[in-house]
Formats: sequence, structure tokens, C-alpha cells
Amino acid sequence: MMSLTSTDYRHKILVITGDTLGAKMAGPAMRAWHIAQEVSTVAEVRLVSTTKSDIATEEFMTLYADDAELRRQIEWCEVIIFQGHVIHHHPWIAETDKIIVADIYDPMHLETLEQGKFFADEARMDFTLQTTEVLNVQIERADFMLCASEKQRDFWLGQLAAMGRINPLTYDEDASLRSLLAVAPFGVTNEEPVQLRHALKGTVPGINEDDKVLLWGGGIYNWFDPLTLIKAVDLLRATRPNLRLFFLGMAHPNPDVPIMEMSVQARELADELGLNGTHVFFNNEWVAYADRVNYLLDSDLGVSTHFEHVETAFSFRTRILDYLWAGLPIVATGGDTFDAIITGERLGATVDPEDVDALARAIDDVVYGDNYAEYAENARRIARKMTWADSLAPLVEFCASPRRAPDLVAGATTVRNRQRAALEIRVAGLENSTSWKLTAPLRAVMRRLGR
Repeated sequence: MMSLTSTDYRHKILVITGDTLGAKMAGPAMRAWHIAQEVSTVAEVRLVSTTKSDIATEEFMTLYADDAELRRQIEWCEVIIFQGHVIHHHPWIAETDKIIVADIYDPMHLETLEQGKFFADEARMDFTLQTTEVLNVQIERADFMLCASEKQRDFWLGQLAAMGRINPLTYDEDASLRSLLAVAPFGVTNEEPVQLRHALKGTVPGINEDDKVLLWGGGIYNWFDPLTLIKAVDLLRATRPNLRLFFLGMAHPNPDVPIMEMSVQARELADELGLNGTHVFFNNEWVAYADRVNYLLDSDLGVSTHFEHVETAFSFRTRILDYLWAGLPIVATGGDTFDAIITGERLGATVDPEDVDALARAIDDVVYGDNYAEYAENARRIARKMTWADSLAPLVEFCASPRRAPDLVAGATTVRNRQRAALEIRVAGLENSTSWKLTAPLRAVMRRLGR
């Protein structure tokens, strides 16, 4: 087994995100930033964005990299940690001999089922199958992988088994397979939150100092259900006139992320019910990462609502970590990883999907009830157990002594890989022919191969 161990040597680690690195960051960039922070305690780290980078720190180097610069950075490093579509857009990375860590905390192929709902049928099918292929390529090549929860790990183990990555070589190295796939969820900021200004109460027109603010702590995507939440606020406004709902971010900092249909529907519903600007508020910008604490600590409740579908079952709602950090009680739709945590640790309440009446009662009970202080204290207590330092410990341990996966070192090749290689040869041969017709099945395969 090849290993790069030494008592005093600091390994060279490259962390790559396809998201924007800057004052305003979405979830993938936030995660990459904290990964770089934690790994820099044991290794020399560089953090790269393939989209945009205009942020700096003394802890590690940060930069933007096009394909040419990315090649230079990968030549420098020993270990690559990446997320999302990085290898899809730069497929040559998979052909290097670098140690590769795939951060598959986001089951993107499940998200596409909702995200692509408004596509034409063929485009929607291609979107899902291509995203699945993006993940399959990562799983085939990665020496180490990260996911967000134990429930999600069970899901990924099934995909790893189907891809042939659970085999005698990986099993004999570690029968638990945690040296191949570890749980490293989103974390809570290590430092305690400190409010520097009032971002909402007495600042946003229509939100007064004594109002009760429900915070939706991120963007509105198609797999979320803001509509039931807006209807619940409409139901409550007669008896709780000081209740306000604030959606934190509408304009994603990554220009490649489009405005989603659900965000449009949320605005339309708020307008239709006469709530926009009086009881429901949409922040048209994206809040700077360092400034989000001022919104969190100006709020009284963290909310997260979603539909009942397969994405929910394996999701890990990252915005809830910020609610815990700020000591906010939580009301959320049940059915995801946080359901048992919210109810078991008495952090607030969960309700069934799309139940407006139950959601309204839960909000009323938690915000205005006698147990509010207990919920808030429990949130702060749990937050101290879920810091980035804790959640990323398996990755930091790996980066202190990185190694190639045993089956990849041995050159083990799955049946799928052999079939895929043969198909690519066939397609290439057909492309070089002077008299060939691209059949529908071959056209579909070529799309999935990115050709």
C-alpha cells in the first residue's frame, strides 16, 4: 500500500470548488473554505475556485484557476479534495496519479429530480442521468470519500457496491469501509457568534424591534417548500400580528446557478396573499458570510420546509447548522436527518410535509410558548458538539497520512469501466468512419459520456 507518511513532513493538499470564493459564499464554497481551514492544521493547503476567488487569508493560499492554472496547481499537490462537477469539467484530473478525495456530501442526482421538473422530458432525463454519471466517475476514481450523515452513508454504500468499489481489497483493508467512505457533515462555526449590528429588527422597513422573526437561512431551491410556510404565516397573522418571515438570500453568488422556479412561486404567493413587505420579506441580495451572524442573532426562529420526496430522505439541511450556532429554536418539515435531532434533543418541532395547519401551530407553540428558552439553550448545547473541527476530523486524519485506495493501487477494473472503455472506442471508431449514422441509443450514450 502506497503511503505518504512522515513525522515532520506537511503534505501538499489542493482543495477545489466550482463555487465562488468571496465575501458572499453559498454552501459548497463555505464547506470548501472550512475544509481548507481545518486541513491546514496538518498540511500545506491551497484553496482554488474554478469560478471566481477574491478572498484571502493568512492560513492558506486562495486563488482562481482556469484549466491551465489548475494543471499547475495539481502538479504542485499530492492530494486533491474536490466537490461537485470539477472532474466532469476537467476530466484529465482522474487520469493523474494524485490521491483524490471526493466530497460527495450532496447527492446531486437526487436534487436533479426536482431541479429539472420544469425541463422538457428529454432534457430532464439527460440532466439526471448525466449527473449520475458525474458522480459515478468520482466514485470510481476516488481514494477516499466524504458524506454528510450515517443515513446518507448507507445510501452511498449502495452506490459504491454497484460501482464495484466494495471489493476484497477495500474490505480487507478495513471491513468497516470507513477508510474509503467517512461521515463528515457540514459543521458549526468553531467560534461563538457575536452580533455587531441589527440587520433585521429596526433596520428592514416593516420589521420592528419587538417583532418575532422567522428566518429562512439561505436560498429557495426547487426541492424546498416555502409555499406551505408562507401560507402558515398568512394563517397566523391575525392572531400574531408581530410575526415576520425573512428569506435570507435570493440572488446566488455563483452566476452559474439560475433563479429557480420555486423562488418565483414564493414571491407570487406572497404577493397574492398581500404579505410581501408586510409579513414576508425577500432579501434580493446574498448576505456576506461574515455578516450572516447579524441576521441570525436578530431572529427568533429558524425554519426549513420541504416536500416529501427521495431527496429529503438523504438530505442534510446545512442552514440548520447556522440556526444551532445562533441558538435559534427550529421548526422544520420532518423526514430528513435532522428530524430525529430536532425532536430528540428538544430543539423545537417538526411537522408533516405540506400541512399548513400543523406548521402554523408548531410555529406558534415554539415562538410564543413557555419552552422557548429551553429550545434555545438546547440548540446552543448541540452546536458545541457539531463544530467544523469535530465534523471534519476524519478528513484531517486522512490528510495527515494520505494514501491511495488499495483497489486503485492494484489496478482493479470494474466490468462497467471495461464496458465504458469499449463503448468509447466504438464511438470513436464510428466518428472516424466516412459513412456512419448516429443512432438514438448511441446519441444518448455519447451525451452521458460528455461527447
